[in-house]
Amino acid sequence: MKLIDTHIPDVKIIEPNIFGDTRGFFMETWSVQAFESLGLHATFVQDNHSRSRQGILRGLHYQLQHPQGKLVRVTHGKVFDVAVDVRRSSASFGQWVGVELSEDNPQMLWIPPGFAHGFYVMSESVDFLYKCTDVYAPEHERSLQWDDPTLAIKWPLVNGETPLLSAKDAQAVSWQEAEMFE
Repeated sequence: MKLIDTHIPDVKIIEPNIFGDTRGFFMETWSVQAFESLGLHATFVQDNHSRSRQGILRGLHYQLQHPQGKLVRVTHGKVFDVAVDVRRSSASFGQWVGVELSEDNPQMLWIPPGFAHGFYVMSESVDFLYKCTDVYAPEHERSLQWDDPTLAIKWPLVNGETPLLSAKDAQAVSWQEAEMFE
C-alpha cells in the first residue's frame, strides 16, 4: 500500500496494491500490519455500506462523543468526498480536503476522529463503503451545512444543481454555530 499526503497532515489517501490479470483483480483494502507499517493505527468496530443516487449529498457529519475515524472507498460509481477539521486545537482547524473516489480509482481516504465527513454523488449511483473506529451514536451526531460560506467547499455539483439532502442534513448548522472539539 502507498500513503499519499493531503494538505491536512492527518488526512491521508491510501492507494492499495492491485494484482490483476485477464480473470480480474485482487486488492487488500485493510490489513492491521499494512496500516501500522504506514503509521496508521486504527481499530475498526463497524463497517457500513451506503448506496445513493446522483445528486445526493450526505454530510457533513461528526460525533462529539464516540468520534469516528473513517476509512472510506467506492466500489461502484463516483463521489467527491470531503473531510473538514473541527478540532479547535489543530493547526488545520476549519480547513477541508476534497478527494474524488471512484470505482475506476481504487484509492481510499483515511479520515481520523475529529473531522466532519460528507460525500456528494457525481455518478448515476454509488456504492460507498466505510470502516469506523467507533460506534454510531446518533444522540452525539452533529451536521455542518454543506454550503457554509466560511468553509467554501468547492463541490463539483452535476449541472450546477443543488444537491438532495436528508431532512437532518437540511437542518445542519453553520460553521459559526457549530459545536467543535477542543
